[in-house]
Amino acid sequence: MTKTEMMREESLDRARTGNSVANYQAIFEGFLAKGIAEDAINPRENVFTFNAWKALGRHVKKGEHGVKICVWIVVADKDAGADGAEAASYRKAHTTTVFHISQTETTAEREARRVQP
Repeated sequence: MTKTEMMREESLDRARTGNSVANYQAIFEGFLAKGIAEDAINPRENVFTFNAWKALGRHVKKGEHGVKICVWIVVADKDAGADGAEAASYRKAHTTTVFHISQTETTAEREARRVQP
């Protein structure tokens, strides 16, 4: 597995297993503004990041704009643990963009669209 594939799988795992619901309001407001029905928006089921969609074998359609959200990423402290002590970690804010499944397409759909004259 390449580094890129591992990064995509990790992104998908974080999206599916995260326990925070802090961004749900931003996700719903953003996609409602784009005209996607509220009952069609299911975070952790059909709303993922670019890399998570790639891990699922889907591609974000060209020209699509997602919804920006803020996530907290756990970072291991590089200095801690050098003297044999337990490695410390902290959380860092990171901005990312999520896309709805309606903004994506399968690899087959993408290839079929590219072949057409």
